[in-house]
Amino acid sequence: MSKSPNIFIPALGGTALAVGLAYGIASRDYGADKIELLEARVGQVEANAAAASEMANAEADRAAALELQIAKVQAAAKERMASAMNLTAPAPSVEDGFGIGRAAHPEEIAAWDVDVLPDGRGLPEGSGNAYDGEEIFADRCASCHGDFAEGVDNWPVLAGGFDTLADEDPVKTVGSYWPYLSTAYDYIYRSMPFGEAGTLTPDETYAIVAYILYSNDLIDDDYELSHENLGQFEMYNKDGFVLDDRPELEYAQWRAEPCMENCKDEVEITMRSVFLVETPPEGGSNSVMNHATTDGLPTFSAEGPSFIPAAAVKPQEEASGEPDVEEPVAAVAADGGGELVAAGEKVFKKCKACHQVGAGATNKSGPQLNGLIGRTMGSADGFNYSKVFTAAMEEDRVWDEAALAEFLARPKSYMKGTKMAFSGLKKDADIVAITEYLKSAGE
Repeated sequence: MSKSPNIFIPALGGTALAVGLAYGIASRDYGADKIELLEARVGQVEANAAAASEMANAEADRAAALELQIAKVQAAAKERMASAMNLTAPAPSVEDGFGIGRAAHPEEIAAWDVDVLPDGRGLPEGSGNAYDGEEIFADRCASCHGDFAEGVDNWPVLAGGFDTLADEDPVKTVGSYWPYLSTAYDYIYRSMPFGEAGTLTPDETYAIVAYILYSNDLIDDDYELSHENLGQFEMYNKDGFVLDDRPELEYAQWRAEPCMENCKDEVEITMRSVFLVETPPEGGSNSVMNHATTDGLPTFSAEGPSFIPAAAVKPQEEASGEPDVEEPVAAVAADGGGELVAAGEKVFKKCKACHQVGAGATNKSGPQLNGLIGRTMGSADGFNYSKVFTAAMEEDRVWDEAALAEFLARPKSYMKGTKMAFSGLKKDADIVAITEYLKSAGE
């Protein structure tokens, strides 16, 4: 019985051998899978590296090509500068282009090709008249330019100024200054109304231009302006411009090396600003003529001014509580009103775009003002008044000095609903002066 366990030894040995053999086979299969996985990863890394290398080479080639093109352009620019080529010559052509963008489609070019030449080429088909243009102008333009094209505040005046071009302070309007009507159409069609550029139709633009001509007394209200006759319309100042001969007569002088220091032994002030701009406490601005001269001013050299002018003495303000109009009124007493009438005539320049006064005065965009004091409001023959003035005429309201002064100070407050867009005269002295001037103009 003591030897019985020995019969299991051979069986245990065989089992151990089988287990060891199975483990070895399993270990060998696992190792093969591991190697295969690692080889796959290595292959993927190598593929990514090859792709990155190929991309880097392509970018390097592209950078080299761009550098070559830049070098060509720079060389061409240096060549042009060295040869003193005219700077208005076309830019140098680059073979095969820059590879940027694409050619514009015909419809894209047509959308931008809206410029108009003085002879009318480029005008779109359409038409309009001043009668229709008045309503469009009031809706789209009057907030800046006034109902009668007289200008609001510092916005441009579009009408009048025909007898001022030779003055020290000319009024340059579409009617008095512009040589070609095509300029008005082109600018309005492309750039107006302010903040809404490009929203006008061709017919609306023709009507607005016609109304501006009508406001300048250049056409009647039923004149039909169109693409067929706009280019032939002759403007008042068509002969007031000359050909630009600066390229032949002046450009050569500009090619020399400019003087940058000590260019003159002495310099002097030759003129003063034409206008002085006042900023009243109540806001806004008011431009007044500057009557100062250059007399008594120093000259200047590298050492400084020839002398320093004495400071002007500030005028003493009178303690009187009387209004500013007393001084002009005193002038009336001194010379019979002549100086005050002359001052009023200067103030009336602000009104001349719309009104006429004196011999031969006629209605314009505003009524003629002959014999205004004592005249029934809204009664100028042949003028189309607004409803508020028509009502005033029916009520037999009469212009007297007090009513005129109140109206000129605040037109829209005194006569609510008036089409006159003028904001009013700020100075009492101006109101007194222009009243005296209007009184001097009889029937």
